[in-house]
Amino acid sequence: MADLEVPSVTEWTMEMRDAADLRPAPLPGVEMTFTLAALPSADVNRALYATVGSRVCWTDRFPWTYARWRAWVERPELSTWIAMAEGTIAGFFEIEAQPGGDTEVHLVGLTPAFVGRGYGGYLVEQCTRRAWQRGELWAVDSGPASRVWLRTSSLDHPNAIANYRRRGFKVAAETTAPKLVPDPRVAPWPLPSDPRRASRRYEEEELIT
Repeated sequence: MADLEVPSVTEWTMEMRDAADLRPAPLPGVEMTFTLAALPSADVNRALYATVGSRVCWTDRFPWTYARWRAWVERPELSTWIAMAEGTIAGFFEIEAQPGGDTEVHLVGLTPAFVGRGYGGYLVEQCTRRAWQRGELWAVDSGPASRVWLRTSSLDHPNAIANYRRRGFKVAAETTAPKLVPDPRVAPWPLPSDPRRASRRYEEEELIT
């Protein structure tokens, strides 16, 4: 299916320049835990990208090959955190240590079962806390964070920008322009190898032995 041009998409760059500006969110009804993915996995990140992003039009990474996903997640400056609640994955976030103390929140979101249940604010709070802990908790050789920033848009969840504002983020820039968006029902990610070929090799080995 062809890309569709959305005629007017507003994108905001939001930032926080002091860790003291972070405002806590109400605690969720059940405990949420946050684990750093110490073993980077392209499979996990792209699966979470599809799961979390399916409701909020995360489609920019649809063209990525498996090799590009690996190159993205296996960088030491990127950290992926998985949020757990009620015995399952409740959400995740990606944070990147950039030059000069800039620390970007690339992705942060809940899995569909946890949307609308009061978890979102707490997820953003905990994500931001960990972004400010750059150089200590993760990316230990990168130095401290001096600015935490992110991008959001009018294609994101309707409550996203308000959630970020409540946590202490401020709008640093705003642009409005058309944007080409792939059909979100299609995720053209090839498997890392062709299982049919693997099956044939197995059958050939069986015949040889």
